[in-house]
Amino acid sequence: MIYPTRRAIALMALGAPVALLVGLIAPGYWVAAGGWVALILGLSLADALLGPGRNAADISLDAPSALGMAGEGRLTVRVAFAAAAPKYAALALETNERLGLDPDAFVVRPIGGEATASARITTLRRGEGEIHGLWLRWPGPLGLVWKQALTRPRRRIAVVPNVQAVKDEAVRLFARDAAFGLKAQLETGDGSDFHSLREIVGGMDTRTIDWKQSARHGKLLGKEFRTERNHPIVFAIDTGRQMCEPLLGLPRVDRALNAALLLAYVSLKLGDRAGVFGFDARPRLFTGILAGAQAFDRLRRMSASLDYSTEETNYTLALTELGAALERRSLVVVFTDFVDSTTAELMVENVSRLTRRHLVLFVVFRDEELEAITRREPVAADDVSRAVTARLLLRSRDVVIERLRRLNVHIIDAPAGAIGAGLISAYLDLKRRDLM
Repeated sequence: MIYPTRRAIALMALGAPVALLVGLIAPGYWVAAGGWVALILGLSLADALLGPGRNAADISLDAPSALGMAGEGRLTVRVAFAAAAPKYAALALETNERLGLDPDAFVVRPIGGEATASARITTLRRGEGEIHGLWLRWPGPLGLVWKQALTRPRRRIAVVPNVQAVKDEAVRLFARDAAFGLKAQLETGDGSDFHSLREIVGGMDTRTIDWKQSARHGKLLGKEFRTERNHPIVFAIDTGRQMCEPLLGLPRVDRALNAALLLAYVSLKLGDRAGVFGFDARPRLFTGILAGAQAFDRLRRMSASLDYSTEETNYTLALTELGAALERRSLVVVFTDFVDSTTAELMVENVSRLTRRHLVLFVVFRDEELEAITRREPVAADDVSRAVTARLLLRSRDVVIERLRRLNVHIIDAPAGAIGAGLISAYLDLKRRDLM
C-alpha cells in the first residue's frame, strides 16, 4: 500500500490559499493552482518510484512458543531491505486479547540494510495467544509518500499455567511425604510387581517368604515387590459454562488445569502415563496417553487450547467418547461442577458407566462462598433467603457426592486452594492400595 504523508497533504493544502489569493489579485491566472496540484502529484509519484519498493523488505519474527500465566517474554522483529534502505521505518504489531505488548509500535533505523526491534510480551489470559498482524512502513526519499507492507505471521503463543509453580508445588509435596516414608514405600515393598529377593530380617512380612528359593539357597528369602508403573491417567476437564465461573477470583477450569498438571508432573515422574481430555457441549481436546520425560511439556502446550466456553456440558456425548477412546483400564480424574438436579443426574449416570471398566476419581470444588453465606448472621430478610438457597444447593451437592460414593467413585472434596495437594494424596493412596 502506498499513501501520502502529512508533508504531501500539507503541501497540497498550502496551494488552496495561494490559488485563492492569485484569483483575487489576477483572476486570469487562477489556473496556476492546478499546476501546483499537478506538481505535488508528480513529486509524490516520483517519490513512490524511488527508493525500496513495497516488496523490498524481508520481515522475520522470533517469539516464544509458550508462556506461563502472569509471565512475560521477549519478541524480536528483524527487517532486511534488499535495495537501499530508508533512513527509518515504523513497525506496529497486533495481538489477540490473551497477549499484551510493550511497546506495540516503534521506530527502527536500518544499519547496513537491516534493523532489529524488540518488545516485551505479557500474558493476560490462559489459552492460545496469537500475533495477528505486523505492519511495516517507511517514507520515500522526498518524504511525500508512505510505503507499507503487511505481514500476517499467525504466530501462536500458548498461554499455559505457570509450570514453575507446578514443579515447586510438586517438590514441596514430595518433600513432605518423604518424611513419612511414602516415597520409599512407593518404590519398593508395596504393590504387585516383583522386584527382587532378599533375606528375611526382623519386621518383614512372613507371607512374602519364597519357600522354593529358600530351600535352594539354604536360607530364608522373601519376595520384594514394587508398585506397578505405566498406568494410564486421564484428566477429564469440563470447560462448560459452570466451570468457567470464577471461584475465589479464578475460573474453576483454570484451577482444575493447575491441579491436573500438578498430578501429571508427579505421575510422569513415577513412571505412569498421562493425558488430558477437555469437553463442554462436545469433546474439544484429547491429547492421547503420553509417557516419558518430554510428555509434561507437550501436555502443558496442548492443554492451552482448552478455551473458556459459555455452552452447557453434554456429559453423555463427552464421557461416552472418552470411554470408547480408552483401550485399557485407566484412572479417570473428572473435574466438573453442577448446580441443578437434572445436570447432576446425567452426570452420575454417565460416570457410572465409566466405573464399570475404569477407576474414577471425582474432584469437587468446595464452594466456600456458599458456605460463608450459610454461616453469615442474617440482618435483613434477603439474607435469610440467600442462606436458605445456599443451604439447599449445598445439600443437593452432598446428595450427589453420596450417590457417587455408592458407585465406588473416589471423591476429593476440598477447598479450591487445596485441590492439588488432595489430588496428590489420593493418587499416592490409590497406588499404595494397588487399586490402579
